[in-house]
Amino acid sequence: MGSRKLALAACLLLVLVGLPTAAQAATPRALLVCNGSTAACPSGTQFTSIQAAVDAAAAGDWVLVWPGVYHEKKGSATAGVWVTKPGLHLRGLDRNLVVVDGSHGTAAGPCPADPALQDFTPRDGIVVYKTSGTYVDNLTVCNYLAAATGGHGNQVWWNGGDGSGTIGMGSWWGNYLTATSEYAPPTSSSAMAQYGIFISNAGGPGSANYSYASNMGDSAFYVGACRRVCNAVLSHVHAQNSALGFSGTNAGNYTIGSSEWDLNRAGIVPNSLNNDDAPPPQDGRCPGSSTQSCTFIEHNYVHDNNNPNVPSFGIAGAAPVGAGIEIAGGSYDTVRYNTVVRQGGWGIVTHEFPDSETPPASGLSHCQGGTQVSELVCNFPAIGNLVYGNRLSGNGFFGNPTNVDLANEAGANPKNCFYRNSFTSSDPPDIQSPAVDGPPCDGYGPGDPALLSELACASGFGNCTVPEANYPQQTSAVMLPLTRQAPMPSPCAGAPANAFCPGGAYAGPRS
Repeated sequence: MGSRKLALAACLLLVLVGLPTAAQAATPRALLVCNGSTAACPSGTQFTSIQAAVDAAAAGDWVLVWPGVYHEKKGSATAGVWVTKPGLHLRGLDRNLVVVDGSHGTAAGPCPADPALQDFTPRDGIVVYKTSGTYVDNLTVCNYLAAATGGHGNQVWWNGGDGSGTIGMGSWWGNYLTATSEYAPPTSSSAMAQYGIFISNAGGPGSANYSYASNMGDSAFYVGACRRVCNAVLSHVHAQNSALGFSGTNAGNYTIGSSEWDLNRAGIVPNSLNNDDAPPPQDGRCPGSSTQSCTFIEHNYVHDNNNPNVPSFGIAGAAPVGAGIEIAGGSYDTVRYNTVVRQGGWGIVTHEFPDSETPPASGLSHCQGGTQVSELVCNFPAIGNLVYGNRLSGNGFFGNPTNVDLANEAGANPKNCFYRNSFTSSDPPDIQSPAVDGPPCDGYGPGDPALLSELACASGFGNCTVPEANYPQQTSAVMLPLTRQAPMPSPCAGAPANAFCPGGAYAGPRS
């Protein structure tokens, strides 16, 4: 089923504009934006800010943005650009030359690193709020920062109702996006960019394709608060230099495929949390099924996620360093056909997660799917995950106890089941044997409970009780520079007739 989802996403990307929805205007218009900051504005320009064009648009209209640096701050009190029009297409005409920049606007170039050039007002970049059928394509968003205590700092956010515990948005689409920040936070409690491409409380269908995110204190890509109903695809994306490459809190029914994850603290991390991304737990089963998985992590290249010197905030910043694919208190996920190499801690690891976060005052999360082991700790199990057909090598080189290619901490029934993987080391040993965590998959598997202490040591959270454990420690956050990413080949494709696309083709500046 995961492969079928990827094929569907590829077909949708070819047409990009999709089919009109009932909410779209009968005759869509193209609204044209240019501010002249880096290139002369062509005739036909109608707006100098993206938000002004979005405000003037009707459902189903297009907003086309000429190359320039856009310091958007007026979408709302907390967003640079605020979108509530269903079916809106927001598209830059060159991914690298259209930059929506959260800094305060006096820098010589986009996405500055200098602290003196930042706008520390907590703000998100482009926010699509509780509306469906939108596209955000072919542009860069950077340097929108969260408060030091958290909140905001999302570069591109499809927000179906954060903290509501409900699904408030349907379809969404993002293609050829870059999300980053060049500002390096001095400490883990400083203002920083938190999320690159962020989707919450959305029921889809939706997909992010050919997109890149880096330098995030929480995760480069995030899908959450949509347990068993996300209906999302991430395909041909690339995540670097973030606390987590992917985080999927209390999410399920999605596919992550044909993508690259490297230089993060940890790579791909589905997880359960007793927080406002309600309701928990992370559950990868199909809607209405008791055992069938509809959550697929497949055909990815996961490597070199051993980096302690990334921006880091909160619980994501305490992820075990050196984990490639880590299922943390998640269940019924399928991890297959991935290549996982050069992970110092663990190539692929499944484990229970004892969450000590304070649950929201709303009561929407109250340890559903977990066990309240104390007043402060909700323990989420890892049950029924399938790990098969993966190729692993060169993992576990930190050399600590349990550092291996394949690992499972959680004793579970049904077991976390490992089979047909190519690997050299595992914890427990002989992990694919029927007596341990190999097929048949519908019985009990023991895991290795001792692994949990080692994961805690790798997180740097609390006291390490394993005397010989040695994991890389952060010295300072080091940001990756903003680099060119492949732009959309035909940025005028599908757009209504307009002056920026004479004859249906873009002839403006290109990167």
